[in-house]
Amino acid sequence: MQTITPAFRQALTTSHRMAVRVDAYYAGALVLPNLPVADGAVTLDRGSKVRRSLSLTVPDLTLLPWDATDPLAVYGQELVVSRGIPFASGTEWVPLGTFRIDEPSADVRMGPITLTGKSAEVKIQDDRFLAPTSTRGYPTCMDVITYLIHQTDPTATIVNATSDHRNPAVPVATWNAQSDRWDAVTQTARAMNAEIYCDATNRFVITDSPNVLLSSVVWDIAEGEGGTLMSAARTMSRASVYNAVQVSGENTSSNSTPVSAVVYDDEPTSPTRWGGPFGRVPKFYSSALMTSSAGCEAVAESMLFDATAPNIQTSIAASPNPALEPGDVIRLRYAGRRNLFLVQSLTIPLTATGTSSLTLRGGKEDAS
Repeated sequence: MQTITPAFRQALTTSHRMAVRVDAYYAGALVLPNLPVADGAVTLDRGSKVRRSLSLTVPDLTLLPWDATDPLAVYGQELVVSRGIPFASGTEWVPLGTFRIDEPSADVRMGPITLTGKSAEVKIQDDRFLAPTSTRGYPTCMDVITYLIHQTDPTATIVNATSDHRNPAVPVATWNAQSDRWDAVTQTARAMNAEIYCDATNRFVITDSPNVLLSSVVWDIAEGEGGTLMSAARTMSRASVYNAVQVSGENTSSNSTPVSAVVYDDEPTSPTRWGGPFGRVPKFYSSALMTSSAGCEAVAESMLFDATAPNIQTSIAASPNPALEPGDVIRLRYAGRRNLFLVQSLTIPLTATGTSSLTLRGGKEDAS
């Protein structure tokens, strides 16, 4: 969760005075401040290759792009989006992301302009390898990640935010021409037993995989007087729930022996236990960066914790919290229950009256 002041935190539960700011940039320069906004939303999804996506409706038809350098064209133009609360001393802003414009469109006579955008992971995805690319000469995982990202964007900020700032050695591995560069980046982060994404301030951040039992609760959502939960709809799904993970690695560049490890949900009381009524649902992951059985097992254990978490979708009508991030742990008090959940995805509306919807994973009872 992004850091916010106590005043902003209090205002989230008591105020509906929300402001939105969207600024357009081209080639690093501000070209259109405070873009008019009629509607829109920012969606954050931990399960997507692109963490943040934008949909926006602009009422001013004069901003429909016709030339390559127009503020809302698709030739590298970006939108920086923030949401805030006005105070007597000024507006406190929380960033929601920087988005490359992908597809503006409009009826040229009636309008309005609608457009979509994506966060900076998409730049790395688009820049597929033109030739085979190797980790040779880059001794650690952070060296490789920095090299791969800076080839595409030399100015990108990359932050190792893992709890122990770990940076293990990386074996020699090669990705073929035409391979997805972002896949190579995420594979290297996975070899660190971590995940990587672009955050709200446009940095590439490497973090620990979240754990609903170990991470601090960053937000309380409750029903009743004084709570922010106005309504909730609950759906349980088997989608993306597994009870075994096999991690394997075969690295011909390092002349290493193929390795693998399998871990199972073998907790006797677990509803997803391997061989129980849930059935057998294995998940597979393979990477040339996995060169030891111990490394495979560590990654598999991390992936299994996430894979066995119940997939529960809860739609919440409440004042949105723009500081929430996928992977944050929240406490939900509703229907006489207190449960801890991981935020898997959420949508932040760009209108004062909009509500957020959250997809949650975990559903562990809060015993505190």
